[in-house]
Amino acid sequence: MSVRKRKDRDRWMIDIEYTHPDGFKERIRESSRTKKGAEKRHREIVNALEAGTWRRREDGNDRKPMTLTEFAEEFIETYAKVNNKPSEVASKESILKRYLKPALGKRRMDQLKLRDIERLKAKLLAKSLSPKTVNNALAVLSKMLRYAKDLDLIDDPPRVRLLKAPKPGFDFLDFEEADQLLDGASYNREWYAMIFFTLRTGVRYGELCELRWADVNLKAGRLMVRRSYYRGNVTTPKGGREREIPLSPKTLEFLKRHRHLKGELIFCKPDGGRRIARRADVAIKRCCRKAGLREISWHVLRHTFASHLVMNGVPIKTVQELLGHATIEMTMRYAHLSPAVKCDAVATLDRHEENERHHSGTKAKNGG
Repeated sequence: MSVRKRKDRDRWMIDIEYTHPDGFKERIRESSRTKKGAEKRHREIVNALEAGTWRRREDGNDRKPMTLTEFAEEFIETYAKVNNKPSEVASKESILKRYLKPALGKRRMDQLKLRDIERLKAKLLAKSLSPKTVNNALAVLSKMLRYAKDLDLIDDPPRVRLLKAPKPGFDFLDFEEADQLLDGASYNREWYAMIFFTLRTGVRYGELCELRWADVNLKAGRLMVRRSYYRGNVTTPKGGREREIPLSPKTLEFLKRHRHLKGELIFCKPDGGRRIARRADVAIKRCCRKAGLREISWHVLRHTFASHLVMNGVPIKTVQELLGHATIEMTMRYAHLSPAVKCDAVATLDRHEENERHHSGTKAKNGG
């Protein structure tokens, strides 16, 4: 039993471990803004424990024990929906429902230990889930524990250690396959337009279906990506920042031919309404079949845009800016597609030796 000052904030902690007559072990932790208040509360709790009248206070000044399932609801409503995009909220809800609640839902947040987390890892891996999927679940659990600490619901959350996972691979179309896909999409003018534009700009599907004519400067030849659409919600692009994409001459000419008066959206249904994502998924797979290609998703078109840029010698930093990646690490996955860069780098050693020999020969010739 102790009263001590917390190192990370200006509060005094009460920490009591007590074994009840029936053998039940209970740990009680509370905090107070003053040492005097903490000592007084410490005496009250000890006296109540020894008298057998101890009950946890459940007023607004004390912590109510919550199970992970109970806290999950608060976490989604007060943290995720406030700080995350709708797509991220949906991802967290899915992870909670599929992985965290079934395994840890009945556990109290203040009683979660490292052993519980390690058992969760083992259980998820036993289901043949990939390390990346397991790490996604662990990341949500880690955020919940840190948020619970910020709310003073728990004191010292266990450390969540992620698995070592291989870097995720990605699919893309080579130059010939990209042309094949466009041929396969030629049966439908609208789907062809959306595929062509994505291959030339690398926009995400949510950004594509929210592009408006006001976002395009046809005279200057540039596009501003300002919004994204997901399940009925219009938000900022991923990363929270808008970005500018220059349009190639052919892309600019294509947009001019595509100009319509159906509404403000560039790519839309005949009535001017927004395209539905699930129909777009079906459409691109149909285009693949008509082209004799493997079935791909819309996001593969974004990978294709980036891959073609790198293969044509565009610097990785420039590709990062065009894609809107927050960090260069995300873009570095495409770096291996530029072998010429490495060859040129190694070749500089030969050029250096040649320069040295030339310099030495010139020196000898001049009597140096």
